Amino acid sequence: MSVIQKIQDKYAKLMAIIIALALMIFVVMLAFENGGSLFRGGNSSTIGKVNGASIDREDFIRMTDQEEEYMKNQGYPGGAGLRQMAMDQAWDREVKRMVMSSETEKLGMQIGKKELGDILYGPNAPQDLKQKFTDANGVFNAQQAKAQIDQSLKKGPPEQRAQINAYVDGLESARMNEKYNSLLTNSTNFPKWQIEKQTADNSQLAKISLVREFYTSVPDSSVKVSDKEIGDYIARHKDDFKQDESRSISYVAFSALPTASDSLATRDKLLAMRPQFDSTKDVKQYLESQGIQTFFDGYINGFKIQIPAKDSIFKIPVGSIYGPYVDGPSYSLAKMIGVRTQPDTVKIRHILIATTQRDQQTGETVTVRDTASAKKLIDSIQLAIARGSNFDTLVTKLSEDPGSKDKGGVYDNVTAGMMGSLFNDFIFNHPVGTKGVLKVEYGYHYIEILSQKGSSPAYKIAYLSQPIEASGETDQAANSQANLFAGDSRDQKLFDANADKLRAKGINKLFAGNILPNASDVQGLGSSRNFVKDIYQAKLGEVLQPERVGDNYVVAIITEINEKGTQSVAKARMMVEPLLRNHKKAEVLANKLGKNVTSLEAASTAWGGKPIEIADSLRMNGSRSEIVANEPKVIGAAFNPANKGKIVSQVIEGTSGVFAVRVDNVSATAVADANVADQRKAKYQEAKMKGMYGAQMLLQTLKDAADIKDDRSKFF
Repeated sequence: MSVIQKIQDKYAKLMAIIIALALMIFVVMLAFENGGSLFRGGNSSTIGKVNGASIDREDFIRMTDQEEEYMKNQGYPGGAGLRQMAMDQAWDREVKRMVMSSETEKLGMQIGKKELGDILYGPNAPQDLKQKFTDANGVFNAQQAKAQIDQSLKKGPPEQRAQINAYVDGLESARMNEKYNSLLTNSTNFPKWQIEKQTADNSQLAKISLVREFYTSVPDSSVKVSDKEIGDYIARHKDDFKQDESRSISYVAFSALPTASDSLATRDKLLAMRPQFDSTKDVKQYLESQGIQTFFDGYINGFKIQIPAKDSIFKIPVGSIYGPYVDGPSYSLAKMIGVRTQPDTVKIRHILIATTQRDQQTGETVTVRDTASAKKLIDSIQLAIARGSNFDTLVTKLSEDPGSKDKGGVYDNVTAGMMGSLFNDFIFNHPVGTKGVLKVEYGYHYIEILSQKGSSPAYKIAYLSQPIEASGETDQAANSQANLFAGDSRDQKLFDANADKLRAKGINKLFAGNILPNASDVQGLGSSRNFVKDIYQAKLGEVLQPERVGDNYVVAIITEINEKGTQSVAKARMMVEPLLRNHKKAEVLANKLGKNVTSLEAASTAWGGKPIEIADSLRMNGSRSEIVANEPKVIGAAFNPANKGKIVSQVIEGTSGVFAVRVDNVSATAVADANVADQRKAKYQEAKMKGMYGAQMLLQTLKDAADIKDDRSKFF
């Protein structure tokens, strides 16, 4: 025991240090495994910055949710693709808002309480707010609107307060954009001297003689352009060679589409559902129980129905079922619910009093009034019309349908299926002249049927469909092929060799370039955010493990990595090499003349007897001569006062070749629209009009000039 005690006494401190070091190493390893750092928070909530101002992750998710909901309400199909589109829209909108805020703050621009009150409750109040607080006489009650908004902000639930604040922020942002744009457009100036100089320049008329030799006369093979020369050119023109971060891949896709046996299995499944579909008393409820929400519970004219085998379906008796038949990627059964004859088109006018509406800022459906208030208002409208009130006046003051309000409430050439089923049945199943009130899920319509045209059979048909999907065996076979290929193709050489072998089976190696960090779609493949993430986690030349993208298992290899900044020599060569090659060719052709051009005859001789040509009636603002139409340097030399009546001493390096030029004459002619005051006024009005419609262009310019850091790819 004494020996052990001595060891403990002697080495206790050393053991403590060793244990402490082990713990530190464990903590560091844990931090790195979780993507964190000891010196900064690994759970940062900042997903990007605009001119140094941060965008918070939770705020951005909320904006994306609102954008996605709005797009769904606009009819966009849901899914990963829509989510990514909503994310991109939300990012772009927030970045533009922030760059505009940065500019307006520098200028000290603000919206005070009085101006905000005018925006909300003044003569030009938002249309949706006017509609919500307009009384039966068509008068906007601003006091009532303000009282209700103030009350909601004080005592309303958090969601309602947030919604109102977002709505007001949107209005303030729009007004600030208008003010900034007006500031720029109204300060546009065209100085008198500038107009006079431009008029004088436009009045000049030149005549030149020239000899030209094209770059094609020097073989490309005789002129070499080195990587260093291209690199030096890029360094002198960095702004022309900026690039965003991107990657490129080569890939092979193994199809997991349904086979013939999969199609037959889907058909058999649908046949097994047929008896219940045939016997059900409530077709709509049955279809909804099968996940089908698209049943139109109304009659549609036969010429409007566009489905396969419709002629056969129209012949079956009411209550009968046709199918299964193939309809795109599905098998379907069609059940005939009813047949009747109805007009082909109808013209109506209506007034809508809404109980719910879609918020223009968020896309959410919001309640605008209760059912009792809406019914009372629509009844008063019906009574007023019956007593002789002007329909157009009532539409303008009260209707809440933006699609027809500006047209007197009229919808013309309405075909069956364009409107909801209740509206559809009312206007197609009643005669011309019918007037009445119709309740729908979002409010009340007062409708008048003005006219009807044509007559043809109409059908109410229910469709039960099942998608033709790949079986587990089909999916596994494609997955196995992909894994086998990936396992045998661990570098570029093997990848290309194995891909060539697959061509005999109809499987080709393909290419996808310019894949951005935040993308979800890969050109030619479809949507997969996980696939893009895998691409960005891999190294150059790395072969990825198979990834399911759409209907394929994809094996890809990283072929190109472009960092944000300046293009590489290899990437820029395609654009730069022709320019530098032509420059070298110009030097070769110029050297045939010597240092200076002494005469056009000498140039003609040096360039193998090229003819002396004449370009007449040249204008500074554009040449009609085909000889020099696309040669700005030649036009510039023609109007240089130092060259008048002389040979231009140096060979001119143009876009298509080299030129030896003699300026024979420069004179002045009268030019139309020479009135300086009128020209200044016209240019100012033109600039102002462009400014009115150029707000988006202005925002994009500010965005391009801003310092933007986008880290979304690290979070999503």
